[in-house]
Amino acid sequence: MLAWEIHRPGPIDSGPLAAVTRDMPEPGPDELLVRVRACGVCRTDLHVAEGDLPPRLPDVTPGHEIVGEVVRQGHRFAAGDRVGVAWLRGTCGVCAYCRRGAENLCPSSLYTGWDAHGGYAEYAVAPEAYVYALPGDRPDVEVAPLLCAGIIGYRALRRAVLPPGGRLGIWGFGGSAHLAAQIALAEGAEVHVFTRAKAARELALELGAASAQDSFDPSPEPLDSAIIFAPAGELVPAALRRVDRGGTVAIAGIHLTDVPSLDYQADLFQERQLRSVTSNTRADGEEFLRLADRLNLKVTVTPYALDEADRALADLAGDRVNGAAVLLPRESG
Repeated sequence: MLAWEIHRPGPIDSGPLAAVTRDMPEPGPDELLVRVRACGVCRTDLHVAEGDLPPRLPDVTPGHEIVGEVVRQGHRFAAGDRVGVAWLRGTCGVCAYCRRGAENLCPSSLYTGWDAHGGYAEYAVAPEAYVYALPGDRPDVEVAPLLCAGIIGYRALRRAVLPPGGRLGIWGFGGSAHLAAQIALAEGAEVHVFTRAKAARELALELGAASAQDSFDPSPEPLDSAIIFAPAGELVPAALRRVDRGGTVAIAGIHLTDVPSLDYQADLFQERQLRSVTSNTRADGEEFLRLADRLNLKVTVTPYALDEADRALADLAGDRVNGAAVLLPRESG
C-alpha cells in the first residue's frame, strides 16, 4: 500500500516526507483495521514533519483526522462501518487525571501520527476504544477536518470562557478556527478575526464574522475572550491587550514559538487570564461531533490526492490552504 513516512524531520522545503510502499498493517488485540477514505492535513502534522514535535516513532506516518471504513469486525463496529480516527489514541485509564475525566492530561497518553502510524496511507489501524462512530451522509472530505480541527477548536472555545452573547477574537483562521467561529456565532457571539491571509479574512466575513483584519490591527471593540490558533508566540500579548477586564485568552496549538515578555499592568492585570489547550478527551469529541451535525457546520476544504501529501503540507506551511486541506485516495477524486 502507499504510505508517507517522515524520514528526516526538517523544514518542509527540505523534503522530510517520503512516499513508500508498505505492507498492509495487521491490527493487534482490540484494534481495528481501517481503509482510509479521507485524512485531514493538520498543522500538528507539519510540526511533526519539521521536527518542532520530534516523531516518537521512527519513520512515522502522520495524519490523525481519518475517515475510514472498518475492514474487519470489531467489538463495537462491524465491517463496512464508517468511523473516525483522531489524535488521541490511548491513555492509561488509571492515573489521577484519567479517573477525574481529564484523560487529555494523562502522562501516558498516545497519539495518532506521532506515537503510531496515522492516515497518510491507504490503510491504518487504531484502538477500537478510541474510534468514533460517524453516522450521517456528510461527505468524507468534509468530515475529516472535524476529527481534530473541529474537536480541538471546540475545546479551545470552551477554554476561552466566552460569556453568552460575548465578543470573541480569533487569531489565525484555518481549518480549526473556521469551525470554532461557526459554533460561537451559532451560540450568539460576536466574532472578530485577526489573520494575515486575505483569503482567510474573506472566508471569515462570509461565515458571519463582524470584522476581519490583520493580526496586529486594533480590535473594533474590547473582547471578552480570544483564541489563538496561529502558532506564533508574538500574538499572545497582542491578544491579551485586546481583551477587556476579566477576559480570557486560550492558546489552541500543541506548539507555539516563544512568547515575548509580558507587561503585567498592560497584559495581565485586571484579572485577564491566559490558558493553554492540551489535546482533548473522547467526551469532547463525541459532544462536538453531535453539535457539528446539529448545526450543520460549513466545512471549507481544499482537497489533495493522497500522493500529493508533501505538496499539501507545503501549502499549509505557506498559508496557501483555504479552510482545511484533506487527502483523498485517487478513486475519491
